[in-house]
Amino acid sequence: MTERKRILTGDRPTGKLHLGHYVGSLANRIRFQHEYDSVFIIADLHMLTTKNTPQDIAEIDGNARALVLDAISAGIEPDNVLFYLQSAIPEMAEINTLFQNMVTVARLERLPSLKDMARNANIEMPYGLLGYPVLQAADILHVKAHLVPVGRDNVAHVEITREIARRFNHLYGDVFPVPDFLSEGGTLVGTDGQAKMSKSLNNAIFLSDDPQTVAKKVQGMYTDPKRISADIPGTVEGNPVFDYHDAFNPDKAEVEDLKTRYRAGQVGDVEVKGKLTTAINNFLAPMHERRAQYEESGLIEEIIVNGTNEVRAMTQATVLEMRKAMGLTGVWNRMRRKVERRQKKMMKE
Repeated sequence: MTERKRILTGDRPTGKLHLGHYVGSLANRIRFQHEYDSVFIIADLHMLTTKNTPQDIAEIDGNARALVLDAISAGIEPDNVLFYLQSAIPEMAEINTLFQNMVTVARLERLPSLKDMARNANIEMPYGLLGYPVLQAADILHVKAHLVPVGRDNVAHVEITREIARRFNHLYGDVFPVPDFLSEGGTLVGTDGQAKMSKSLNNAIFLSDDPQTVAKKVQGMYTDPKRISADIPGTVEGNPVFDYHDAFNPDKAEVEDLKTRYRAGQVGDVEVKGKLTTAINNFLAPMHERRAQYEESGLIEEIIVNGTNEVRAMTQATVLEMRKAMGLTGVWNRMRRKVERRQKKMMKE
């Protein structure tokens, strides 16, 4: 029987998940959970590279819980995957340290995404952020993942992981698979129509939003600014309201009818947004039902703790394999044996 391959992906615990996360990553995670052994990281150490105040750290508990609850609500089956808290596995630090010698500073400085992250966080580049892709390599390789779904801006990070894996294997023997990447789905524009959906920009519809909140957000959505009345022909292309219809309204005939009438100036924004509200709420309804099963049960913490314990055992096995391959275990054992022999000799004398 062929062993199933493993997938590694996850999120920084900075807040709740929204429709943009679903389009960009969650849909793939749900699809792959039966094809791969799925490991989902709650990447709180990565969060510290840009958000590390005591207040930020105090919010990790709640945000980690929200991430897992949102994922399960969306369709991730907790009995079929592992969620783990990155900072609860101290062996990650050792793997990260060993990997730091497998890549040059010049190679890391060529990654434009790191400069973007520093600029977006309004900080100077800290050492931890420069080493973000090295820690990411440790995330991927400590569980020996074969596939890593990432956004387009992180494809270059996985290539660093591939280089580190090949370098380690070349120097010390075949320990790690060289992982492939999957460039995940496109981005979803925010409700303001100005940027991709983001909790920090206040332009997101969250997976946990109730029907009234969804209705309010949809009614406030950006649409064709040149259309000041319903009888003026409107633009469908690039119109966020219709982008959301395409993504979340399963009634394609209704969507095409709305587009036709919108272009002809025969339907108003109120009707178009009203039907979008219905479509999104219908899309979210099963998530709310699943959420209710877990929200007050205490099971989310149990899922994180059990998953972290299981992943830590994998990590410890990987560290031991790395140390043996590199010869580090032999160094310590030889020194220890010399000391033991000397102590025994002294006792006999």
